[in-house]
Amino acid sequence: MITKLKNLGPGLLFAGAAIGVSHLVQSTRAGADFGLSLLWALLLANLFKYPFFQFGPRYVAATGESLLEGYKKLGKGVLVAYYILTFATMFTIQTAVTIVTAGLASSLFGNLGFNPELAVKIWTVVVLIICLGLLILGKYKLLDNLIKVIIIVLSISTILAVVMAVYGNDSSVSLTQVLPKEVSKVAFLIAFMGWMPAPLDVSVWHSLWAEEKRKSDENYKPKSALFDFNVGYFGTVILGICFVLLGCLVMFGSGETFSNAAGTFSSQLINMYTSSLGNWAYILIGIAAFTTMFSTTLTCLDASPRAMDRTQELLFSKDYKYGYLIWIFLLAIGTIFIFFFFASEMGLLIQIATVLSFITAPFYAIINYKLISGKHTPKQWHPSKPMHFLSWLGILFLIGFSIWYLTTL
Repeated sequence: MITKLKNLGPGLLFAGAAIGVSHLVQSTRAGADFGLSLLWALLLANLFKYPFFQFGPRYVAATGESLLEGYKKLGKGVLVAYYILTFATMFTIQTAVTIVTAGLASSLFGNLGFNPELAVKIWTVVVLIICLGLLILGKYKLLDNLIKVIIIVLSISTILAVVMAVYGNDSSVSLTQVLPKEVSKVAFLIAFMGWMPAPLDVSVWHSLWAEEKRKSDENYKPKSALFDFNVGYFGTVILGICFVLLGCLVMFGSGETFSNAAGTFSSQLINMYTSSLGNWAYILIGIAAFTTMFSTTLTCLDASPRAMDRTQELLFSKDYKYGYLIWIFLLAIGTIFIFFFFASEMGLLIQIATVLSFITAPFYAIINYKLISGKHTPKQWHPSKPMHFLSWLGILFLIGFSIWYLTTL
C-alpha cells in the first residue's frame, strides 16, 4: 500500500489542482441553490471530459514527451493558439483560486489587525510569497510529496462531514433533475461544468507533471501512469458529489446564499462544515478547506509558468534559462494586480474564469483526441473503440453546450 502511494504523483497533482474552486465553491453553490437537481451536470461533465484528460498521461507513456511537443507536431498554429489561450486565461484563473485561499486564511488565522477587506488582500500577497518560495526552492519533488498529505486529509474530512450531515438530516431530499432556463441559472450551469472536475487545459499540466515524474521515479511505468491518473480522476468525482451533498443538506432551502466577498464566503463555507460536524471540528475542517485551496493555488502557480515556458521554447526553438522564473513572477504580480481591483467581486471573477474554461474546452478536446489517435502516437496506444465513441460524444457535448450558452446570452 505504501509503495503504491509512493508511486502516485501526477494524478494526485491533478486532483490537487481540480479539487478547489470547482468543488469548494461551485459544487457547494450547486447544492445550496439547486439541491441535487444538477447532479446530472456534474456526472456528465466528468464522463465526457474523461478521455481528454486521460490522453495526457497516455501520450507521455506512449512517447516520453508532453502534450506540448505533440501540439507542435500537429502544426505550429496549434501551439500558438494554446499559447494565446493560456495567456488570456492564466491570470484570471490564478486570481480566482488565490482569492478563495486568501479568504480562508483570513477566516482561519485572523485579519492581522486590519479591516476584513484589506486583510484578504494582505493574505493574498502572503499566500503567493509562500507558494513562490516553495516552488522555487522545493520544485517538483516537494509538490509530489506535499500533495499526498493534502489529498488524504481533505478526503477523510470531507467524507466524514457528509456522513455526519446525512446522519443529522431529517428532511427528505429530492433527486429530480432539472435543466435551468433562466439566463443567470444557465450561466451558473456552464460555469459549474466549466471547472468540473477541472479546465481541459489541465491535461497539458498533467502531461508536464507526468514527464517530470518519469525523470525522478524509475518505477513510474505506463501502467502505473494510467492507474495514477484514474485514482486522481475518480477521487475528484467522488469528492465533487460530496460537496454537492454538503451544500444541499446544510444550505438548500435555508434562505441563505453565498456571498461574493472572499472573506464572507470563506466564513460561510467553514460554518457550513461545522454545522454538520459540530464546533469541535472548526479548526480541522478549516485547515482541510484551506489546504485544499492552497494546493490548488500552488499547483496552478507551478503549472501555468511551466507550460508557458515550455511552449515558448518550442515555438522559438530556444532554451530560456530563467524562463520558468520569469513566468512565475509575472503570474504572481498579475494576480495581485487583478485581485486588488476585483477583490469584492470574487463570484464574478470565478464565473468569468469558469465560463472561459468551458468555451475553450472543445479546442483542447479536439486537439488531444487528434493527437492521441493520429500518426504521432504509436498504434498500440491509440484509444479503444469505446474510448473513441466516448471522445466523439464528449466533443459534441462540449460544442453543443458552448453554443447553447452563447445563444442564451
